Amino acid sequence: MTAEGEASISDVDGPGLDDAAAMRLLREGTLEVAGRLVEATNMTLYCSIGNGEHAAACVYKPVRGERPLWDFPDGTLAAREVAAYEVAAATGWRIVPPTVYRDGPFGPGMVQLWIDADPETDLMALMRSRNPALRRMAVFDAVVNNADRKGGHLLPLPDGHVYGVDHGVCFAVEDKLRTVLWQWRGKTLPREAVNVLVRLEREIERGRLGRRLRELLTQAEVEATWERVKRLLTTGVHPHPSEDWPAIPWPPI
Repeated sequence: MTAEGEASISDVDGPGLDDAAAMRLLREGTLEVAGRLVEATNMTLYCSIGNGEHAAACVYKPVRGERPLWDFPDGTLAAREVAAYEVAAATGWRIVPPTVYRDGPFGPGMVQLWIDADPETDLMALMRSRNPALRRMAVFDAVVNNADRKGGHLLPLPDGHVYGVDHGVCFAVEDKLRTVLWQWRGKTLPREAVNVLVRLEREIERGRLGRRLRELLTQAEVEATWERVKRLLTTGVHPHPSEDWPAIPWPPI
């Protein structure tokens, strides 16, 4: 992504932080706007954040900059991004970069650790591959009902890890899964994924994850998330595209 304004923030240690330190920095640090990501649909600001101990680059999406959508309630996208992080953290797969909901220069919104993707990676080749990291992401997307998994929302790192970003249109009650990662449709879920889904079902029903999601989403959306997890466990396979909803976002990148 490119920012209008300051092109980069130097002397940061965000990528080297563990998740606990990153979350503490994002919650407590001083947020300063450096530029805007001009290609983003909603207001997306490139910022620096520091707390005296650490400093990093981050993305800040204030609620007031969210564009109204016909199929999602106004002012809810930032909370959905945080909910996606909470689910990703519960899987143990580290799919979503550390993300918090907090106040900022333009009011409350989502703040997420900035991740520099590997510029040498061919995104078209990556999103068509059978990379195990993408298979985990496909399972995650089915759980959160991601309506917008574009290739440009994949952030591959040089070490092979792949992050996913832009989860504002997730957690709808109606099935809205729209993704470029359909290469495993109908395939049996890996044992690793089944074990994670069993844990998620328990955590959503009566654990910390369920309590946290109810702070960020409606009760109906939390229940629908739980039902999607149970459906994946019952079928034992990756979902097929819906016949009532576009299967692939546009543009796909």
